[in-house]
Amino acid sequence: MAVTSEHEPPGGTSWFDPAVVVATCGGLGRIPFAPGTFGAALGVAASVALAASGISPSAEAAVVIAMNLVGIPICTLAARRLGRGEDPGAINYDEMASAMLGLLVVPAAARASFPTALPLLAVAFLLHRVFDVAKPFPCRPLEHLPEGLGIMADDAGAALWMALILAGCRQAGWL
Repeated sequence: MAVTSEHEPPGGTSWFDPAVVVATCGGLGRIPFAPGTFGAALGVAASVALAASGISPSAEAAVVIAMNLVGIPICTLAARRLGRGEDPGAINYDEMASAMLGLLVVPAAARASFPTALPLLAVAFLLHRVFDVAKPFPCRPLEHLPEGLGIMADDAGAALWMALILAGCRQAGWL
């Protein structure tokens, strides 16, 4: 059995391996408590930044979808290199990218109007975390897909639930 220090993951992989750095959101996943929470918070912040950039809604959707698709091989490689089961806790790229995915149902102007948007963003963040932790259908089965696909898919399911609630709130005129 290999002995690892707090500075290195098991298996001889460096925390500075490019796939590991990306999959841990630049090391946020190394925070010893609730790394997924930090990933989701980063996703909300990135969604606000993208919304404020003035990019068109279709281009924003394309960027966010591409980030989620690219996450599959990145998380596969990082999970293999970390050698810590199917979905290592340090990997939080999935929470970051899926929070952005769920926020696509909220118009960019609503997300970018700071500080007015803070209550909306807080609700979106909390919804994402609740659904990511509770894993309502189809999240639980999705997490059992192989490697990076499973890592990303269950969080995409949480984003779907988040988006449905946010879309319902928007339809009701609450957003």
